[in-house]
Amino acid sequence: MSLTTDRLARFARHIVLPEVGGTGQVALSDAHVVLVGCGGIGSPSLQYLAAAGIGRLTLVDDDVIDISNLQRQTIYTPSDVGRPKAETAAEWVRRFDLGLKVEPVIARMGTGNAHEVLSGADLVLDGCDNFATRLLVSDTCVELGIPLTSAAIGRFQGQVANFAGHLPGQACYRCFVGDAFDAVDCDTCAADGVLGAMVGMVGTFAAMQAMRVLLAGHAAFGEPQFGTLHLIDGMAPSMRPLKIAKDPACKACNRSPVTGKD
Repeated sequence: MSLTTDRLARFARHIVLPEVGGTGQVALSDAHVVLVGCGGIGSPSLQYLAAAGIGRLTLVDDDVIDISNLQRQTIYTPSDVGRPKAETAAEWVRRFDLGLKVEPVIARMGTGNAHEVLSGADLVLDGCDNFATRLLVSDTCVELGIPLTSAAIGRFQGQVANFAGHLPGQACYRCFVGDAFDAVDCDTCAADGVLGAMVGMVGTFAAMQAMRVLLAGHAAFGEPQFGTLHLIDGMAPSMRPLKIAKDPACKACNRSPVTGKD
C-alpha cells in the first residue's frame, strides 16, 4: 500500500527517521496486531500502537471498567465506568485515527476461541493478568507461527520480551515460565498495588518492542530481540536484559507445527 498525503503528514516524524522511513511506515500501516488485555499494560500500549499507525487492531478483553482502573488505564474516563474495556478502547481508537481498522472482542481468551481470534495477526501483544491466558496465547502463537510480545508488571517491576517459539532455535514464553502456571493463580494489582506511571513505562516499552518486530526486514530499526527478557526496575531505576534459553523439553515449541509430534 502507499500512504496518502494526509498519512504522510501525520507520520512525518517517523518517516524522517532513517531507521523507519517510508518503507517502515508502510509496514506498520499494513500490520495487524492483536492486543490481549485492554487494562494497565494494554492501555498505553494501544495508545502508541495506534499513534504509530498500526493499520489493523484487534482488542481482546472480557472485563468492564472500574473506578480503580483510572489510576493507570489512561484511555478511560469516569463516564466509562461499567462499560466493556474492549469496546471502549475501540471507540478511543476510532476517535484518535479514522484511518485505522479496529475490532473489539468482548470475550475471555480460551481454548475455544484462541485460534479464531489470533489467526491472521502479524503480532500478538499480551498484557493480560493471569498465567493461564498467557500460556494459552503463547502456545497458540507457536502453533500459528505468530511472534509474541509479552509484557507484565508487579508493583515496581516490569518484564517485556519478544518471543518467536515457532522459529527454529527460538524460545517461547512457556520455555520461560514452565508448565506450573497453567492456572489462574498470579498476584493482582488489587492485592499488591501498582504505580500508574510504572504501568505506562512498561506498556509503552512493550509497544516499542512490538514495533521492533513489525519493522524487522522493512527498516533498519534493529533486530527483533527474540528471547531477550528486559527486566525493568522502577525503584532503581534500571533495565537489565536476560536471555531466555529454549527448553528442549518444552511441550509447546518443541512440537512440529505440521504434525504436532515431538
